[in-house]
Amino acid sequence: MSAGLERAGRGRFAARTVRVKAPGKVNVSLAVGPLRPDGYHSVASVYLAVSLYEEVAATSTAAPGITISLSPESTLDLDAVDIPLDSNNLAYKAAAIMADVSEHATGVHLEITKRVPVAGGMGGGSADAAATLLACDALWNSGLSREELAHLAAELGADVPFSLLGGTAVGLGLGDELSPALAKAQTHWVLVVADYGLSTPEVYRTLDRLRGDEGVDAEGPTGVDPQILAALRGGDAESLSRVLVNDLQRASIELSPALRDTLGIGESHGAIAGMVSGSGPTVALLADDSVAAEALAEDLRRHGLTAIPVHGPVPGARIISDTLL
Repeated sequence: MSAGLERAGRGRFAARTVRVKAPGKVNVSLAVGPLRPDGYHSVASVYLAVSLYEEVAATSTAAPGITISLSPESTLDLDAVDIPLDSNNLAYKAAAIMADVSEHATGVHLEITKRVPVAGGMGGGSADAAATLLACDALWNSGLSREELAHLAAELGADVPFSLLGGTAVGLGLGDELSPALAKAQTHWVLVVADYGLSTPEVYRTLDRLRGDEGVDAEGPTGVDPQILAALRGGDAESLSRVLVNDLQRASIELSPALRDTLGIGESHGAIAGMVSGSGPTVALLADDSVAAEALAEDLRRHGLTAIPVHGPVPGARIISDTLL
């Protein structure tokens, strides 16, 4: 048990719930370097926070410890995904970190509303962790700044700081060296959600194998294509369609050849470009505008695909309610 949770048992208890939502993301570009001696890969990516949100309701409890449940309001088929409800869950780890740095931590129950695909390359677990950090900070009156929360977020994974930040950002290093990018204009996408997940480590290993088989000596990326940032700044979907790149895409397709068909169906029904999001298997299809995105999603649903129109950029994690019980 953390020191913060031990302290909580000696104070007065008042039940309270803080609810936070945090966005999933699309990697508008993702360049991947070679395998490093430490077992990781350097990346250069442009992250775009999109309007598909996870929610975490953090409720203080009289009993010490951290518990987790999944909300029946979740739009994912919870019977079809394996989500740990113990210390292996990233939200649990986020609450434990906050308890360690908070003087007035209590026990806490986390109810997670899942909407972002699990193991789908969109950072759903990272969004849960970011939401939990912000919720517990408010619940326990920790008084941490966003910058301090971002430092804690970086301990949990490369995508967690971005879910706190939201908007658009360039990620270097392991993806956690974030620089906000000015891009307020909206772009519109259709996310095609698979009914299975892909292991991110396995996708990276497959990329390494493919490069080795081809004798490719990849270089570590040092920056992103400025044309991508310019297209995002102007909300210019046509220009953006010509510069989308994801080095992991071919590895994801190698592991799941059906992704090639999904991309083809999307582009044949009006998408101006398509790509696998991150390590997949979610496919992100770029549309001209919101009307085109809605029409494309409808067409894809008629083909039996799960298609969700979204837009970005959107803000990062934010509190949506704070209630005394």
